[in-house]
Amino acid sequence: MLGDDTMVFDSVTHLYDMSDENVKTDGGDLFRNHLFGFHQYLTPDDDRILDEGEFLREWDGETVADVVFTESDVDLLVAQPLPLTDFFHDGLSSWEKCAAMAEQYDDRMVFWGTVNPMEGDRALELMERQVEEFDAKAFKLYNVRYDYGEPFPWRMDDPRVAFPVFEKATELGVDLIGVHKGVPLGPQPIEGTELSDIDRAATEYPELNFMVFHPGMPFLDELLWQVVRFDNVYASLAATINFIDIAPRKFAETVGKLLFWGGPEKLVYGSEVPLFHPQWALEQFWEFEMPDDLVEGYGYPQLTPEIKRMILGENLAGLMGIDLEAKRETVTDDEFARQRAEEAPESWETVAF
Repeated sequence: MLGDDTMVFDSVTHLYDMSDENVKTDGGDLFRNHLFGFHQYLTPDDDRILDEGEFLREWDGETVADVVFTESDVDLLVAQPLPLTDFFHDGLSSWEKCAAMAEQYDDRMVFWGTVNPMEGDRALELMERQVEEFDAKAFKLYNVRYDYGEPFPWRMDDPRVAFPVFEKATELGVDLIGVHKGVPLGPQPIEGTELSDIDRAATEYPELNFMVFHPGMPFLDELLWQVVRFDNVYASLAATINFIDIAPRKFAETVGKLLFWGGPEKLVYGSEVPLFHPQWALEQFWEFEMPDDLVEGYGYPQLTPEIKRMILGENLAGLMGIDLEAKRETVTDDEFARQRAEEAPESWETVAF
């Protein structure tokens, strides 16, 4: 464990299938190559950088679990699907595969569902199925859908599209909604990733918590005024944290602003496995200190061990009603290693492609 007693709860992994066979359109090919570019550009030179053949493949749950739980300090993990069904035959990260992975490693993983709100009643029926049959603990939404090669942005404040989804989540006992913002990958209009639609959603549904993913790319200032005004708006540092090596000043300014305006209780960690191996960013984050000029000149809080523990695990566990102390007693790397020893899984370091 980082810092001896730090429990790490990772807010996002995707079970990617980026193989040629799963690509449905040219947009899918562009999308997966953008992800590959992020992996190569942001991974440190002294870490293992996967080549195209190693990265653009179908990632299975056993490999991802081994990368996370035996090669990093991550203790708990959220399995998140992707609904890009116009680009990839299974949406890129199949919700069925994510649910199965979370069930297989139920002592360490939780499943978040996903739906296309533009499908109306069909989306609501799928939400019910994902919760009642597959124990979805939250939902991750994407504000741009693609059909027949055309993008169709929708907004979180749309009473006809979004609000029925929020009401269904409440009915099902789910109080956490994640949303992809700020990173318009592939042929995606940027309007779907801006943040003005969060305001009314947070206002109309105070019983729900909204988690904005990827802060700082590029709508950081808009998010700052949301985390300070709304008790129910949070930010996941997924992908954002991976700028810590190549652009530490950018990372410090992003996190410093979020800490100043929203406080440390509003931030959660995310690795984006297998887009990045989690360990290098975790180690750098644990050693990271806010530059003195940002602390003294802008009033940004220092990243103390206490704040780091909140970001790395305590905040997300609190949002999801998970007792970290109870998990500490049952989740150990040795236990996982014993469970996996006979299966000899592939891993990031030893994978045989």
